[in-house]
Amino acid sequence: MFTGIVQGIGHIAKIEKQKDFQSHAVVFPSDMLEGLALGASVAHNGCCLTVTRIDQDIIWFDLMQATLALTNLGELVVGEKINLERAAKFGDEIGGHSMSGHIMTMAQVVDVIDTENNRQVWIEVPASITKYVFDKGYIGIDGISLTIGDVCDNRFCVNLIPETLNRTNMGWRKVGDNVNIEVDPQTQAVVDTVERVMAARG
Repeated sequence: MFTGIVQGIGHIAKIEKQKDFQSHAVVFPSDMLEGLALGASVAHNGCCLTVTRIDQDIIWFDLMQATLALTNLGELVVGEKINLERAAKFGDEIGGHSMSGHIMTMAQVVDVIDTENNRQVWIEVPASITKYVFDKGYIGIDGISLTIGDVCDNRFCVNLIPETLNRTNMGWRKVGDNVNIEVDPQTQAVVDTVERVMAARG
């Protein structure tokens, strides 16, 4: 489980490619290395990956084709920065909202509006998940727990404060970028349950 609070920014040091498979080497911030072990779960732009090798501050992860196709991790290049969060432990504060690290889809940034101390980012999502997107609801974007602002058809916005912009990749996202989306699991459960009940009633 993850909390949607990004703990650090890593950058891609190396990508080894094979058929339908990649291994990514990520340089970790020093304060995220303590206690990190093989088999540990770490969210990369919100996608849960498993530690496969540790070379000092360079941590390796394997990615299957399904992950590469479904998430923006398949678009990464050497030098690119990613949001990182280690799996939550029992008793940790849930500063954002509970997240699984299972990405539902990618979505595209369609507008970025900067003001003096804020940034508003508009994102267009596939029609299949619009039923889970509500004003003031939670959503995971590249592993960041955010509150949905306005919603218009299959687009919604998030309003970002300087702290979020400084600590995450949302500070340099631009129009045309793809972001990973994880809908709030509680919202998804309620919507899906209501749909099943209504369908059963005919």
